[in-house]
Amino acid sequence: MKILALWFGLSQRVGRRAYFLSGAGLMLVKYLVDAAVVRQFTGHWWSPLDYLSPLGSVRATALRGVPPGVVLGLAIWTLPFMWIGVSMSLRRAVDAGRSAWVALLFFVPYAKYLLMLVLSVLPSVPQATWRVRLPTPQLDERLKSALLGIGAALAITIPTVLLGVYFKRSYSFGLFLGTPFTAGWVSGQVFNARHARGAGDTIRVALLATVLAGGVLLAFAAEGAFCLALAFPLAALVAIPGALLGRSVALRGSEPSSGVGMAALAAPLLVLAEPRLPPPTYEVVSVVEVAAPVERVWASVVTFPQLPPPTEWLFRIGVAAPERARIEGIGVGAVRYCDFTTGSFVEPITAWQDGRLLSFDIARQAPPMREWSPYRDVNPPHLDGYFRATHGEFRLEPLPGGRTRLEGRTSYTVNMFPQGYWATAAGWIVQAIHLRVLRHIKALAE
Repeated sequence: MKILALWFGLSQRVGRRAYFLSGAGLMLVKYLVDAAVVRQFTGHWWSPLDYLSPLGSVRATALRGVPPGVVLGLAIWTLPFMWIGVSMSLRRAVDAGRSAWVALLFFVPYAKYLLMLVLSVLPSVPQATWRVRLPTPQLDERLKSALLGIGAALAITIPTVLLGVYFKRSYSFGLFLGTPFTAGWVSGQVFNARHARGAGDTIRVALLATVLAGGVLLAFAAEGAFCLALAFPLAALVAIPGALLGRSVALRGSEPSSGVGMAALAAPLLVLAEPRLPPPTYEVVSVVEVAAPVERVWASVVTFPQLPPPTEWLFRIGVAAPERARIEGIGVGAVRYCDFTTGSFVEPITAWQDGRLLSFDIARQAPPMREWSPYRDVNPPHLDGYFRATHGEFRLEPLPGGRTRLEGRTSYTVNMFPQGYWATAAGWIVQAIHLRVLRHIKALAE
């Protein structure tokens, strides 16, 4: 219980010995579990050097072959370790007489290893204070403090998001984790700077700041409602621990309120410090059984006529829905066109086995969706190449009784962090597209 209180609590000071032993031990445990999971699905062991590398390309290579749901599970498994790392780094920095804000370097690639090394050797400073008991929360001037906290969070979040998305054109670790964490920290510290506030009130202020940041991006046509709704759970999940740590700095430490200004530099640093990296590839496989022979099914696989208007909610809110397929030529080298509600996918045929296999690359694709927005034409950068379908296949297998097993496959990449989160959402969309097409082919053949 003492160890758990040290790791997950915020009341205990952290000396260099406890910091080093906890960090080394937990890093070893996490590595062994992650490497064992990767080995289970890929047959290869994740080497320690590759594991410690912050380069997404290295991690993508190690995780190739691991299902998106498992990758998402590994990301969720990482969250408690991140909390321990940041909270212990914060308390260790205060114990060593340094600013609590240096703990934000935990989100900066390469810099976090240097931070852990330095904090492991810095001696404790006797005059450093970290209160064990919190002052009693006060109810006066809560609205004023909340508005100040929200304003400070927005002043950091909006420029940082615009800088990362429109200047660097990168949906990175720093953007989706570092920025909401920093914004939560800032709102929590400012909200509690003059008077002690409750943890629940602090969390509500951080979440309101997160919602308002999304509202500003929507109002200024920088993002659409659908993707903001997908991003909110991730941002909220990270903003809450940030807010709790910011509250602890305000109530337990001796950090001056002027230190909040460091976040104006820290948050953009989290975004700009990361290199752009090649994304991993994922695959979705969908299957239906058709009560018709393969010859009849094959004819509707190569081309199919107009589909009825979509009734699924996913397509009705703007996700591109397939409408028809046409082809120019026959066999390998022919070009197939799959028309969607947002445009056409251009698909050069790479393999053609009558009644068995139709395989194609995707040379050009239409936008994956039309974002919902109060404005007519909104095209956020993430609609331009951040989701990319790369290859598709139809496989047919004859079954007893004149039936056919029809399988659709699509390979795709998602160049947005965390890949497991966005790849899972993209996988649901691809699965819905598959089923719409496969069921249409099934109806035609039957």
